[in-house]
Amino acid sequence: MNDTLRITEIFFSLQGETSRMGRPTVFVRLTGCPLRCGYCDSAYAFHGGKTVSFDEIIAEIRKHPTNTVCVTGGEPLAQKYSLAFLKRLADEGFDVSLETSGAIAIDEVDPRISRIVDIKTPGSGELAKMRWENLAAIRPGDEIKFVLCDRADYEWARDLLRDKALTELAPVLFSPVWETLPPAELAQWVLADGLPVRMQVQLHKILWGEKPGV
Repeated sequence: MNDTLRITEIFFSLQGETSRMGRPTVFVRLTGCPLRCGYCDSAYAFHGGKTVSFDEIIAEIRKHPTNTVCVTGGEPLAQKYSLAFLKRLADEGFDVSLETSGAIAIDEVDPRISRIVDIKTPGSGELAKMRWENLAAIRPGDEIKFVLCDRADYEWARDLLRDKALTELAPVLFSPVWETLPPAELAQWVLADGLPVRMQVQLHKILWGEKPGV
């Protein structure tokens, strides 16, 4: 069927990242990912899940008092019918963001969707899988995200930020790996270098810890 997806979980929480941080949001977490980042916090979504129709997913979303939806994973774009689902959400009038790894082409995502596009650092272990062509597809409303493991990752991201003038494409987010890179250290580096980025911490983990469904 072309109107189903493999779903790990659907839950209502506060958005913990991006410029939407703090907004009540329904998260639709799709199953499966072709990457294995060393710091992944959703490895439970690599396998399993259940097949759910678009209608069932949207009915579940509408049970919650918000119009804001985040489609995440895993890697949502790895599923064949994710593009059709994103379009359906936009057609239904939802305010939608997509969290994607940067390893799969984003150019066919419906233009009404805000795409949060990762750039994989050396510390992720998956730099070789980055699809650099995605930078040419960035448009207004998108955001670029770096998840940083250490000082070496920071310096790599800082240099890439400048070399490719990334902030001219979209807002850029620097995020420390949870319980690996102290946020205060990253904050000091950003300030010392005067970087025009948004440093973020994962609000949902601060509130509830690292676990599914938050």
